[in-house]
Amino acid sequence: DSKAPKGLLSELFSCHLQPKQTTILVMPESLLENNSLVLYKQGAARIIDTGSKRIIIELMDGEQLRVRPKDVILLHPGPISDLSGLSIQLEVNGDLLAAWELLAGSKTNLHELAELAYGVFTPVAAWSVWKMVADGMYFSGDPDLISVFSPEQVHQEKARREALEEKQRKWDEFVDRVAAGKTSDDDSLYLRGVEALALGEQSQSQVLHALGREQTPENAHDLLLQIGYWETSVNPYPSRAGVKTTSAQGDVLPLADEPRRDLTHLLALAIDDEGNEDPDDALSWDNGRIWVHIADVAALVTPDSPLDLEARERGANLYLPEETVSMLPAEVTERLGLGLEDRSPALSFGIDLTPDGLIDNIEFVPSWVNVTRWTYEEAEERLAEPVLAKLLEIAGIYERRRGEAGAIEINLPEVRLKVQNGDIVINPVLPLQSRDIVREAMLMTGEAVAIYAQTHEIAIPYTTQDPPSAPLPEGNSTAEMFASRKLLKPSRQSIMPGSHSGLGMAQYAQVTSPLRRYLDLVIHQQLRASLQNQTLLTPQEIIERIGVTASIQRDLRRTERLSRRHWTLVYLLQHSEWQGEGVIVEKHGRRYKAILPDLDLDSDLYLAGENALNSSVLLNIQDVNLAYLNTRFTKIAPP
Repeated sequence: DSKAPKGLLSELFSCHLQPKQTTILVMPESLLENNSLVLYKQGAARIIDTGSKRIIIELMDGEQLRVRPKDVILLHPGPISDLSGLSIQLEVNGDLLAAWELLAGSKTNLHELAELAYGVFTPVAAWSVWKMVADGMYFSGDPDLISVFSPEQVHQEKARREALEEKQRKWDEFVDRVAAGKTSDDDSLYLRGVEALALGEQSQSQVLHALGREQTPENAHDLLLQIGYWETSVNPYPSRAGVKTTSAQGDVLPLADEPRRDLTHLLALAIDDEGNEDPDDALSWDNGRIWVHIADVAALVTPDSPLDLEARERGANLYLPEETVSMLPAEVTERLGLGLEDRSPALSFGIDLTPDGLIDNIEFVPSWVNVTRWTYEEAEERLAEPVLAKLLEIAGIYERRRGEAGAIEINLPEVRLKVQNGDIVINPVLPLQSRDIVREAMLMTGEAVAIYAQTHEIAIPYTTQDPPSAPLPEGNSTAEMFASRKLLKPSRQSIMPGSHSGLGMAQYAQVTSPLRRYLDLVIHQQLRASLQNQTLLTPQEIIERIGVTASIQRDLRRTERLSRRHWTLVYLLQHSEWQGEGVIVEKHGRRYKAILPDLDLDSDLYLAGENALNSSVLLNIQDVNLAYLNTRFTKIAPP
């Protein structure tokens, strides 16, 4: 009797079931008949037609499906004519728990469990029992074999569910809080995934999914800024690019004792931007010969040494406004940086030019030099002094020769951006003649080394550049310079010498920054080996080094570009009253592009009326979207 008191039910179960093993009833597929109650994808269904290979079932919502017999599980042979009756609430639910208490730790089946709990095995009873089995709190298994959990198992499951409910409650509160633009001290656990997406460390965020936001690093960054979890100072671009963000470490061996030419009698000038921390070149004039002294990095970093492998993996220094991440340990720069000690070891290149600016002769030697460090501004004030005056004259001759050979000059506004003690400092890069001296000397050295390497069949990475994709504008206005820059092809490194269109050279190699660029260091290693009659790297080994560094250097340069824009926009957020000049360089209907010289920033503008190319407009900042690196400026009407 399903109405029997629990005590009586317990006594009956004890008398009739405990002395013998529980009988498991298996309902074969042959019992699948019309009006049977079956389980289909965890839901109740009624068989309305059986066939040889397919049966037709009706779901709770009235939908009919044709399925295979093996796709359903028999719950009750029926007959059941209407599934709506399954929603009837049985009055004896408590007896199902009493049945669990009696069967705890044993096995049973759906038929026995329904009869024990309700005294009957009807479709309604079968479905009611199965829902509790499917719930998994007290039972688990299939209709023909049900495991009855012990009290300890049930206690553990309840505790697990309560913990999940509490976890879900906290999650829901967090999502509501973030959706309202707020956070609490305990939210960092939930926001780690958002940070990981913003930093490019993973591609999905549960939080963005819950908020209905697209899964992009920019959206994650934007959310972290909106809720105040990230400061605007967080620069995500190095992490997104996967580049290393800490400088190289490693043991640095002592400098070998080797013969070096004493050039300490020459005035050697290392002319750099103020605050430069890795001076790797200096210039001297010696009775008609220009000497370019380069930090002798290959004397300490030999091919395939641990330091070489580390630098190869990094490709180059990473220059961020907030820090410099170096490819070599700081100790290398401390020992070899020109002018950091009273006497510096260098690889010095002596170059002779013809009167019309052609390379006439080159020699290179390990040397000792005494280096004087000046800023560009200091050098500019001393151009009349004999050494600088002669260097300026030679630089002018060489630059004119390059110009006659088709060199392309792009003169656009440029600034130096640094983050110093938390402050963003932006200073213009002035077009100083002292910069021209250094630039031309470095290019001269690169051309001379390329010629020497070809003449002596030394494999090195040459730097080449194909001609522009279209004829360049003939003028030199800001808009024409901007258009010309877009037409330039990227330079690339190759084992084969070739012309460098932008520099106006038939051959060129970057060689003057071995502290900062790995392939420059490779050239120094080759030159040193040739001087000492040691085994050179093979062309294949040079190709492999080019291949390793090419993609890394692209990532580094892109990271530097995006980081500069990031900090420029942070500067604008901190100076919301900013006003300045914009120079129109492109126009497409009402949409214009302007360069902001004071910031070295370009931005799209929407302006009324006609605005000519190269015309200046006064702008103020209207909006900054830091996460997307977008800005919006508006034109200030003249008074």
